This record gives sequence, structure tokens and C-alpha cells, in this order.
Amino acid sequence: MMRTRPLKVALLGCGVVGSEVARIMTTHADDLTARIGAPVELAGVAVRRPDRVREGIAPELVTTDATALVKRGDIDVVVEVIGGIEPARTLITTAFEHGASVVSANKALLAQDGAALHAAAEEHGRDLYYEAAVAGAIPLIRPLRESLAGDKINRVMGIVNGTTNFILDKMDSTGAGYQEALDEATALGYAEADPTADVEGFDAAAKAAILAAIAFHTRVRLDDVHREGMTEVTAADFASAKEMGCTIKLLAICERAEDGGSVTARVHPAMIPLSHPLASVRGAYNAVFVESDAAGQLMFYGPGAGGSPTASAVLGDIVAVCRNRIGGATGPGESAYAALPVSPMGDVVTRYHISLDVADKPGVLAQVATVFAEHGVSIDTVRQSGKDGEASLVVVTHRASDAALTGTVEALRKLDTVRGVASIMRVEGE
Repeated sequence: MMRTRPLKVALLGCGVVGSEVARIMTTHADDLTARIGAPVELAGVAVRRPDRVREGIAPELVTTDATALVKRGDIDVVVEVIGGIEPARTLITTAFEHGASVVSANKALLAQDGAALHAAAEEHGRDLYYEAAVAGAIPLIRPLRESLAGDKINRVMGIVNGTTNFILDKMDSTGAGYQEALDEATALGYAEADPTADVEGFDAAAKAAILAAIAFHTRVRLDDVHREGMTEVTAADFASAKEMGCTIKLLAICERAEDGGSVTARVHPAMIPLSHPLASVRGAYNAVFVESDAAGQLMFYGPGAGGSPTASAVLGDIVAVCRNRIGGATGPGESAYAALPVSPMGDVVTRYHISLDVADKPGVLAQVATVFAEHGVSIDTVRQSGKDGEASLVVVTHRASDAALTGTVEALRKLDTVRGVASIMRVEGE
């Protein structure tokens, strides 16, 4: 039986994503009503600049007082798409206190204070959904929280930032340098005027924290995620990757230790074999590769940002939360029962590609190999080329810990025959 009283939605923020959420709610109103079992009504829109014309939104719905809007008491769902830590955090907790469930796309806040927000939602018997916080339109949070809830996830590895993937893909396909590729991304609207959050890995690190927390039933905060940006990746790195049959991606990697006793979360550039599914992800697209005991290997792929894709994820959450409201239930909350320790980056084990500038004379390779051996790092392949007294030495290791590799590099820098360390890059996906 169809419920006649509408479910009321308050929208906090009406930028690229918020305006698209409002548009879809209006144009698809009948379909949403049929899917939910009750009408859904946009009851208010909180903005900073009320004088701007917002097509399809009645002026009387617009307010600058977001606090008053979430305190109304008749609001069923608050949709937060303003971003940042404050006032978003206070508005969300206030919404719970006044009886509303919350749908958010705020990765930074969830990565920093997800546990507290989940606790507030549980205290007041309300939902906290955030599918749009990690990978835009790609269904990822719900499969991890629900579809794979009975499985054991061992690894989540993915491209979760479209800006960086566009830049790296352009460098790979055209031979462009970093700055040239960034300039093109900016001109096309893929990169912000200040791209720091993207290119230095902050955006991906927040998403990695959220993914690790869900996948491993463990509280993982942004501060637990090791982060390296991609601004130092060069055309020479891509040339080296191609010689190995690889490309380079900025990856978010969350994995369970082999003994199952701890987890790690990290973001950094890495070489990845062209045979791996993630290597074929082009342009500004996102993809996440999940490895679990029972399901095996799964990949989720699609547009990871933009108004319409992100709004699609938000609307999916709105439908789920509204159905829960009608049924008098709540969806999955925080699952942190495993409480596994988060290991430091030094414990992470992977392969490495190291490029050294060395003197072109006998005995150099033996010296370098001795340093690797003394630090317990096994060498897989070595390639040397040079002339006129200078040479390039490329070493690819077997799997080694980050701490062991760091010690190796520090010792290499002390050799008189090593002029410099041109680049160090991890090799993943093998």
C-alpha cells in the first residue's frame, strides 16, 4: 500500500552535485515514488549565496540557515554535499539529534570522523549512507557493506581519483610531461585551479581510509593512510615502465597482512602490469579491484566524479534510506568488530623498481648488489647502460619490506660510485 504523506528531504549545498540531485528528484519524482513506496519532497535547500538563480528550485525553498533547516523536526533525510569538516560535521550530528537520517558525499569528514558519525547515527536510531563519498556513480560501498558481508576481503586496490588518472594516462599515451598533462586536465575541467588535494594524494587517501574500514571491519582514519603524491612521476618513469610491460597509476591499496593479524592502507604511484585490469582504465575513469576468499577477484568500474554520476549515487542512498524510514528500520551501521591494528608503511611488502645514476666503471654492479644483499633485499633483474664515464642502473627487486628498501637506498646514497637515485617506484598487481 502506497504511503501518501511525503518523505521530506533537506539538501545542504546546491553546487554541481546538489543541483543535480534536486533536478533528478524533480524530473524522476514519479519513478522515485514508485520505488520507495511514498512520495519524496524537496523540503529545503541550504546555500551560501541565496541570490543565485537555481533552475527548477522554488525560491521559497532556499535558505542560508542550514542549522534551522536540519532542526525542523519534519525532515526525514538530510543530504549533505557541502564538503569539508565544519560546518558539515555539526550539521550532520544535529540532523541525527532532530530525527533525520543522513546521506553524505563527504569523504574528508568520513575519513576523519566516521566512527563518531556512525555512533551518533546509532544513538538516535538513524541511517548514515555515503555511497557517493568514494567513487562517484560506481556502486562500491554497498557491495562491500552488504553483498560481500559474508565473505573475507583480503585486498582492495583501485584508481579512485579521476584527475590523477587523466594526467597519468595522458603522460603514458602521448609522452607528455607532468606539467603539460596537468595543464590539459585543468583546461578540460578535470583538475581544480589548486589541484593539490588530487595530485598529492589527499583525496585518494580519504577514500582509502573509508574502504579499508569497511573491508576489514576495523576503524581506519585518514592519519593511518600512508600517502605519496604523483608530482614527481616523469616521462622517464613511463619509459621504464613500458620496458617492463607496465604502466603507472596512482593507486589506493588496502590489504590484510598474510597472517591476517593487521591491515595497511596506502596511496602512491606504482607500476602495474599491462595485463592487470586496472592498467586499462583510461582518462578520468575510476576502478576498484577487490580480492576476497569466496568471491575471488571483482572489479568495479565507471565514472568516479562529476555532477550526474555523483548525484546518481546520492539518489540511490536516498531511496534506500527512505525505504528504511517507511519500514521502521535502519541499514548497516559501522562494523568495527575486528579492531585490527593498522601497520606502518615500513611493514608493507612489495616489489620495487629503482633507477640509479652510477659511475661507468668495473665493480659498480657488484657494490650495488652487495648493498642490496646486506639489507636482505633480493634482486630480480638488473639493466645497465652508459657511456663517457656515466651510467644508468635499473634494479627490480623481488618482494621486500618498505623498511628494508629504505635502508638499502640510504646505504646506496653513501657509495662513491652512486651519483644519485633517479627514481624509486613500487611494482603492484603481480
